[in-house]
Amino acid sequence: MITFLVSIVLLVVGYFTYGKFVEKIFGINTERKTPAYTHSDGVDYLPMGEKKNALIQLLNIAGVGPIFGPILGALYGPVAFIWIVVGCIFGGAVHDYLTGMISIRNRGAHLPELAGKFLGRVMKHVVNAFAILLLVLVGTVFVTAPADLLHNMTSSWLALPVILFAIFAYYLLATLLPIDKIIGRFYPLFGALLLISAIGVGAALIFTGAPIPELSFTNMHPDHAPIFPLLFLTISCGALSGFHATQTPIISRTTQQEKQGRRIFYGMMIAEGIIAMIWAAAAMSLFGGSGGLNEVLANGGPAAVVSEVSTSMLGAVGGTLAVLGVIVLPITSGDTAFRSARMIIADYLKVSQTKVMNRMWIAIPMFVISFGLTKIDFTLLWRYFSWANQSTAMIALWVGAMYLFLARKNYWIAAIPAAFMTMATFTYILNAPIGFGMSLNVSYVISMIITVVIVAAFFIAAKRGLDKNIPLEEGLKPTA
Repeated sequence: MITFLVSIVLLVVGYFTYGKFVEKIFGINTERKTPAYTHSDGVDYLPMGEKKNALIQLLNIAGVGPIFGPILGALYGPVAFIWIVVGCIFGGAVHDYLTGMISIRNRGAHLPELAGKFLGRVMKHVVNAFAILLLVLVGTVFVTAPADLLHNMTSSWLALPVILFAIFAYYLLATLLPIDKIIGRFYPLFGALLLISAIGVGAALIFTGAPIPELSFTNMHPDHAPIFPLLFLTISCGALSGFHATQTPIISRTTQQEKQGRRIFYGMMIAEGIIAMIWAAAAMSLFGGSGGLNEVLANGGPAAVVSEVSTSMLGAVGGTLAVLGVIVLPITSGDTAFRSARMIIADYLKVSQTKVMNRMWIAIPMFVISFGLTKIDFTLLWRYFSWANQSTAMIALWVGAMYLFLARKNYWIAAIPAAFMTMATFTYILNAPIGFGMSLNVSYVISMIITVVIVAAFFIAAKRGLDKNIPLEEGLKPTA
């Protein structure tokens, strides 16, 4: 219990200390007008209040990641707590803050455009394809996951196809309508439900004296899966997630002032880290160790763990509310995943989004593809998600490092976690059966060499960038 409580405190303290440090390094400008005003279009660009933006950002980035990921990561034991705390403060929150603030400085640009500007034109095309694929995959899974939970919750009396249709219909409306019509109006209510469910489970753990294990570096995974790199890809949301880099530009286009960025981007990642800590602790303490947890996961997956934890800790009514909070998470990330994909495609093709028909001819094909994916065996494709997700985080961190280098500021706050995730993602894909299937030791060596080469390439490109005097702000013309 002490490790759990100290971890929560460290996350909160991290926001007020390291978060302030990162903000100071970036250097906010309270007088500079944000894209919400300079590019206002009444659809994607429009000012909204700080509290509303913060709740929307939390729901955008959350998904089922800060719950399902930590539940799976709990198999490794309390070492997972370390990654959630350290990863969140020094990796994920920095990642989210920099992608959000750099986007604000560049008229709300998405990651592909930022990668093209700061890492080279080729990277723009690579990251664009990568991001759209990632978002369509996320959107599809965030249709099926809540549909299955609702189907089970209603004792199967509500037909699964009906639930799928309803979710798709909602996603289409949320993708097409101005952001303040649905997302801006209902997300604060959804955010309250999410926070209440997480606080309820966390409080129950404390007041019932749940046997949360104390800090240990022992690998407790029943299958002896290696901590590095698997833990760092298993727990992404709640520690560090590239999916967030696709979501922060949505709110960078509605943020009123740069000084709000620390609360919206850095702060909401810390909040997600706290949610991840609560669910990891619950999974570690309520099933008799990794063996019991592994058995529940084998029989019903993370959703079974959520249901068991919620009902056992909060009773029938409270448990139902907690499960509803979990259902809200994927729905409120699935809609913004498709919305983000629409915005990225529109930016890439330079298509104005003020007219609804322009939005529709981009959105409709995406939903047709997504619907088709729900009809096939999605398991194999989804095995690549963790790798694709963390690879996106790696790219976003290198973008942040390059921006700070060119600004002659402390780029190490982004370069160090970027280098770490570079080695983790390459080690995984070299070793994994779905990758190259090399031995772990060989994968370590090769990934280390690749990481050194990429770090060297970063410094070479950064020095060339200084010579070219790449503009750090604006630089990207608004779509007409």
